[in-house]
Amino acid sequence: MEEKLIYLDNNATTAVAPEVLEAMLPFLSRQYGNPSSMHRFGGMVRHSIDTARQQVADLLGCTPQEIIFTSCGSESDSMAIVGFSKTHKGRTRIVSSSVEHPAVRNLCASLKSEGHETMEIGVDPKGLLRMEMLDHVPMDQDTLLSFMWANNETGVIFPVEELAKTAHAKGALFHTDAVQAVGKIPMNLAKTEIDLLSLSGHKIHAPKGVGALYIKKGTRISPFLVGGHQEHGMRAGTENVASIVGLGKACELAKTHIESENTTVKKLRDRLEAGLLATCEGAHRNGDASLRLPNTTNVSFEFIEGEGILLLLDEKNIAASSGSACTSGSLEPSHVMMAMGVPYTLAHSSTRFSLSRYTTDSDVDAVLAIMPAIVSRLRKLSPYVK
Repeated sequence: MEEKLIYLDNNATTAVAPEVLEAMLPFLSRQYGNPSSMHRFGGMVRHSIDTARQQVADLLGCTPQEIIFTSCGSESDSMAIVGFSKTHKGRTRIVSSSVEHPAVRNLCASLKSEGHETMEIGVDPKGLLRMEMLDHVPMDQDTLLSFMWANNETGVIFPVEELAKTAHAKGALFHTDAVQAVGKIPMNLAKTEIDLLSLSGHKIHAPKGVGALYIKKGTRISPFLVGGHQEHGMRAGTENVASIVGLGKACELAKTHIESENTTVKKLRDRLEAGLLATCEGAHRNGDASLRLPNTTNVSFEFIEGEGILLLLDEKNIAASSGSACTSGSLEPSHVMMAMGVPYTLAHSSTRFSLSRYTTDSDVDAVLAIMPAIVSRLRKLSPYVK
C-alpha cells in the first residue's frame, strides 16, 4: 500500500483541485475548437474563455476586460515590467524590494545590464518593508514600483495599496507580484490604485502553465508577444483553453474558500508553528508573526542545515522546502534570509511549511511527531554544537 504523502509545500505548487480537472477535461477532448474561429464550434470555446476571465476578475475585484491570460506568473511579471520599459522609451527606473522572487529580481538585474536604472528597498529583521527608504527614491512618469504582495518564503505581506498610492502621488506606476497572495487574502482591486498585478494558476489549485496579468483600465504597457489579436492585442498566440478554463474554476473555488484560508488553514498553521517552536531545540520563526499569509510558517533550527531536514522529512513522505540555496548546489542561504539579517547559524536551516485547504490535523500531527527527533539527530551531527 502506498504511503500517504503529507504535502506542506503549497507555496511551491498546489494539487490541481478535482473540480478544476473536471472543468478542463472537455477542452482536452471534444471541445477542441479554436476560439478565434467564426463558426459555432469555436464560439463555444470563446464563451468558456470569457467565463474564465470573469471568474478571475471576480476573485480580484476588477472587470474582465482588465485580465490578460499568460503562461505563468513569471511571464506576467515580465509582461508588466518589460511592457512598461518598452512603453517608456529611453532610461526607465524600476524600484523593487530586496526580497523579490527571482521572476522580478533577476529580470531587474537583466534590465540594469541593458542600461535601465534599478533600485532595491530593504526589509527589517521581521521581513517588513523599510518604508522610510522610499522617501529617498526619485519617482516620475518613467518610474515603475514593483513590490510583491506577499513573500514566497516567509509569507510576510507588504502594504501594496499604500505603495501604489505613493507611486501615483509622484506620477509613477505600480505593479505587484501577487502570485503568493491571490486566493489567500481578500482583494478588491477596483478600490486600490494598483496598476498591474501578476498571478499564477498553479499556486491556487489550477494546472501549471497558466497565469494572468491584471492591467488597470487606462494603464499603458507594450504587448509582450506580438502577432495576432488574442487577449485584446496584448498577447498573441492561440489560447491555452483547457488551462484557462481551469484557472477560472480555481479562482471561483478560491473565492469561496477565502474565509476558511484565514480561519481553518491559519489555525492549523499556528498549531504547527507553536508545536515546532515549543518542541524543537534552537527553533526560531522567520518573519513577522501577524502580517503574513495564513498558510505559511518559516522556521529555522540553530546550527543545522535545511537540506538535512528536508531529506529526513522526505524519508517520512513529508514534503516541505528550504529557504537555503544549498539544495541548489550553493552554500549560501536564500537572499530573503540574508536581506532580513538572519544569522548564518539560523539562515542555513530555514524551513518553510506552507499549507492548503487540503491540509489536515493528522498532517500537522505527523510533522510535530517527527520534527523534534530530526532536529535532535542533526544537532548531534553538527560540529557547532558542543
